[in-house]
Amino acid sequence: MAYVVGLALLRRGGSRRVVAALAVAIQLTPLAAPLLLSSDAYTYWFYAKVARGGGNPYRDEPREFANIAGYEWVGARWHGQTSAYGPAFTLASEPLAGATRNVAAWAYKGAAALAMLVVVALALRHSVFAAAFVGWNPVLAVHLAGGGHNDAWVIALVLAALALGAAAHRHAAGAAWAVAIFVKWIPLVLLPLRALEARATGRRVGHLGFAVTAVVLAAAATWRYGTGWLGAATPLLRNAETSTGYSLPHRVEQLGLPHALALSLFGAAFAVAYLWLLREAWRGRARLGLAAAALLVCSPYVVVWYLAWVVPLAAVEEDRTARLVALALTAYLLPQTIPV
Repeated sequence: MAYVVGLALLRRGGSRRVVAALAVAIQLTPLAAPLLLSSDAYTYWFYAKVARGGGNPYRDEPREFANIAGYEWVGARWHGQTSAYGPAFTLASEPLAGATRNVAAWAYKGAAALAMLVVVALALRHSVFAAAFVGWNPVLAVHLAGGGHNDAWVIALVLAALALGAAAHRHAAGAAWAVAIFVKWIPLVLLPLRALEARATGRRVGHLGFAVTAVVLAAAATWRYGTGWLGAATPLLRNAETSTGYSLPHRVEQLGLPHALALSLFGAAFAVAYLWLLREAWRGRARLGLAAAALLVCSPYVVVWYLAWVVPLAAVEEDRTARLVALALTAYLLPQTIPV
């Protein structure tokens, strides 16, 4: 409530320094606590241990390495699943394989907090309100700096790509898009919209920067993990066979609709929404915040830290509809702690 009231008061004007300082304080406060509300950071750490222990996190399941110290901290859902994360993230995680559990957790928390400070700084380039919209959001703070989730890395890279593109650093922007995709696959949903917008507006894009970065990362990933990393989305597809308690498909199932039918309806809804977003982008406006929100609304597997896909994009795009949807999703997911 204080977050919404603060945003409403800020509409009347506010100090750039005060807004930024408060955003930094909110996003860094969870660093004073231990790992919060999720074991994902431990799972990241253990996939790195698998890689350094002679295994392949894209081929070998954590339970095959149950004799390695730290396995007991892996999230139960991931005991029998290979890594769902991009190879750039796994490569970045490998140096933590030899760290203690607590050091690894703090490293992920610190990296997420730093990414959120980058997000706040990039939002501040757009407006004071945009910086407050993302930086004052306590849910993001608790689950990113608090939980160490790599979604903070992804959105920082996407916002950096947008900022670099706006500054005509098109090859650097392309490189940022490529790295974001190789951390987690979510930007693949957003990039076609951005490409169509560029075509409609005549904005030059950095195909070379994107291609070179993607080739380098793909080569490094293949050298380290073979071709197994290409199937990193498989665990995500398995997640689609289940549903978390706060996903809208699950809510519809609770009304008596069969699981398969609920998935089909929301899959069709996302397809229709995405087609409309493609049309908007073709007309010169890539509404990335709404695209991320549509993905979140229609996905059967929803956890609260996925708000990191929506809130920052809604903040920097000056899209009133996206901002209202982002606030509604924040309020809806606020009670959620872990996927149940």
